[in-house]
Amino acid sequence: MKVFLEANILVAVACNEYPLFTNCSRLLSLCDDSRFEVFTSPLCLAITYYFAEKKNGNALARKKLVLLSEKLKITTIDSVAVKKVNSNKSIHDFEDGLEYYSATHSKCKCIVTEDKGDFYFSDIEILNAEEFLLKYAVRKK
Repeated sequence: MKVFLEANILVAVACNEYPLFTNCSRLLSLCDDSRFEVFTSPLCLAITYYFAEKKNGNALARKKLVLLSEKLKITTIDSVAVKKVNSNKSIHDFEDGLEYYSATHSKCKCIVTEDKGDFYFSDIEILNAEEFLLKYAVRKK
């Protein structure tokens, strides 16, 4: 299953934001689970770096981004995504639109975010970290 992690999931891990850190870090561990392909976008990584650098300084923020970049699959954001956001009048937040079209272009089946309301326009499933883990990641015995 292809899963897209939105910036706030990555920021929670990179900045050790509790109580979100626990479930968000579990999501990142799914990169090593063959059932999942875990994606994010360059934009989400840039947002994560911004907040991690403010909290941890440049050197540690860079280390965290290197690790994330090695673990996650990275989507693309190109002129097609920009045009889709611009032409979709139901999208009010440009950044969320870019993330959405980046995820759908990579054929992700869902977006995991702690701000589910930001993706009110979505045609794919939107879950928070806890919902995703309970629905998809818990191994049934």
